[in-house]
Amino acid sequence: MKKLIFSIFSTLFILPLYVYPNDSFSVEIEALTLIMKEYKNINSKINDIKLISPSYMAYKQDECNAKVEVSEKSGLQMKTIQSFNVNVCKKEINRTLNN
Repeated sequence: MKKLIFSIFSTLFILPLYVYPNDSFSVEIEALTLIMKEYKNINSKINDIKLISPSYMAYKQDECNAKVEVSEKSGLQMKTIQSFNVNVCKKEINRTLNN
């Protein structure tokens, strides 16, 4: 019984009692949030008909800018539908033209 109580209390002292958020992904998270809101509003009718569930990927460029790619999966192939350059500081979304 003493070993059980000791093991419980010792793990409480080893594990941290508080957690700090990771701020290194804040630009990507904010960019994804802006794009998901915008993309959902624009393409809600198309998505209802085709039942497409897009996937999103964000790449940090600097402290205010990120590139977000919206893609869909068909079988084993991933197809990029649209690319966006997002300025998180100004909350601006610029669509990138794909060639």
